[in-house]
Amino acid sequence: MTDIRHAEHAPLGAFERWLTLWVALAMIAGIVIGALAPGLVQAIAGAEIASINLVVAVLIWAMVYPMMVNVDFGAVAGVARQPRGLLITLAVNWLIKPFSMALLAVLFFDYIFAPWIAPEDAQQYIAGLILLGAAPCTAMVFVWSQLTRGDATYTLVQVSVNDLVMVVAFAPIVALLLGVTEIAVPWQTLVLATVLYVVLPLAAGLMTRRILGSPAAIEAFTARIKPWSVIGLIATVAILFGLQGEVILNRPFVILLIAVPIMIQSYAIFALAYGAAYAMGVPHRIAAPCAMIGTSNFFELAVAVAISLFGLHSGAALATVVGVLVEVPVMLSLVAFANRTRNRFT
Repeated sequence: MTDIRHAEHAPLGAFERWLTLWVALAMIAGIVIGALAPGLVQAIAGAEIASINLVVAVLIWAMVYPMMVNVDFGAVAGVARQPRGLLITLAVNWLIKPFSMALLAVLFFDYIFAPWIAPEDAQQYIAGLILLGAAPCTAMVFVWSQLTRGDATYTLVQVSVNDLVMVVAFAPIVALLLGVTEIAVPWQTLVLATVLYVVLPLAAGLMTRRILGSPAAIEAFTARIKPWSVIGLIATVAILFGLQGEVILNRPFVILLIAVPIMIQSYAIFALAYGAAYAMGVPHRIAAPCAMIGTSNFFELAVAVAISLFGLHSGAALATVVGVLVEVPVMLSLVAFANRTRNRFT
């Protein structure tokens, strides 16, 4: 098994602990900037080539690349050590979660919330939620694993295998679900976004690991570049809300409506994965991260693809950012539950 000391992150840092607050402040800042300097935000929105916004592409890479450096494909050889945990992870992430999220999105925005949401806006929010559901978490899982005293080695295995599957499964699943919900699928843009924000960062991360060599060097390098990930996320959220400011000020309850299916999905997926792990006799140190990886979202990817497919002004992009807003409170509540129920596992 590969040395994975770099995967054993410290407990929740200041940024992760207060992620919801930083995102909320970035939202407020974006709305203020959009009102005071609309020309600046519009200029950023107009910097596009082949449906890819160049400013946002740089910011997304700043978010995604540090995470991909942590992914060690050499750890995939450890799958045979506990195949049941990985089986649950893959089944929940790729056979259940994208489809349940799409179902909830349609249920709420085409039916339950229909009296308050225009049909064209509802389609955008559904698209954003589909993108969230099809992008299971990567880097933040290491944090949740640490907080639940999870097996760091096996968590690395789960994340690495999950990213390998994402390379080939993300675009087809998104295209399928968007098509089923009668949302136009720009295949060329979807494939381009997947290559740009999944394949290339993974390849760059793998190359970086090989160049750096030792786990200590990799850990030191990721520590140095981690602040850029924070900057990228905050700046992207600010830009999005600068463009969405008028909509949000006129209909602030939209944020709450979008959050409802996301929260239901999160708790339901955790219950399914955690319950399956318990029923199958998976040890808690594997069961807890196993449930967390499906519950949490790779929101950086979802935000990037939403912007590429539907634009910075879109409701789809707004929906993915709401996913960032509710992520940490929900996950911390599930961490607390997992820790309280540890003794029930053998």
